Amino acid sequence: EYSCEYGSLKFYALCGVGGVLSCGLTHTGVVPLDLVKCRMQVDPQKYKSIFNGFSVTINEDGVRGLAKGWAPTFIGYSMQGLCKFGFYEVFKILYGNMLGEENAYLWPASASAEFFADIALAPMEAAKVRIQTQPGYANTLRQALPKMFAEEGIWAFYKGVAPLWMR
Repeated sequence: EYSCEYGSLKFYALCGVGGVLSCGLTHTGVVPLDLVKCRMQVDPQKYKSIFNGFSVTINEDGVRGLAKGWAPTFIGYSMQGLCKFGFYEVFKILYGNMLGEENAYLWPASASAEFFADIALAPMEAAKVRIQTQPGYANTLRQALPKMFAEEGIWAFYKGVAPLWMR
């Protein structure tokens, strides 16, 4: 017995929820490590190593400073997971119906799903990086989003989508 029919709306919804839980929660859980990694990339003189980066961040911002960027991380990666897991199943069935099961295997549904998942992630990833690496720019998502839009328009949110696709 299954909880829902394969290919039904409930099936896609459950896949999406699985994506939210697996991507959103896990990426949010490693925000402190990601914060230090990003700061090491931007300012290697100040953040010389992982351990030094944690120490500098705690000394300057306190323990709470390690959570900087958690909101865009949670929202962005939850949206990415929703799209990645949900669209993967959509494309897998679509390609299987269009091309036949054997050919669908050769045309990966995962690449199509990732294409849309990265579009969903890009705005929050852009905000997260600014919050984490540009001191004084913004401390919260609510501060970062309007400031980014005012300075650069909608393009501010999608400059990083091509590198996400390449990754």
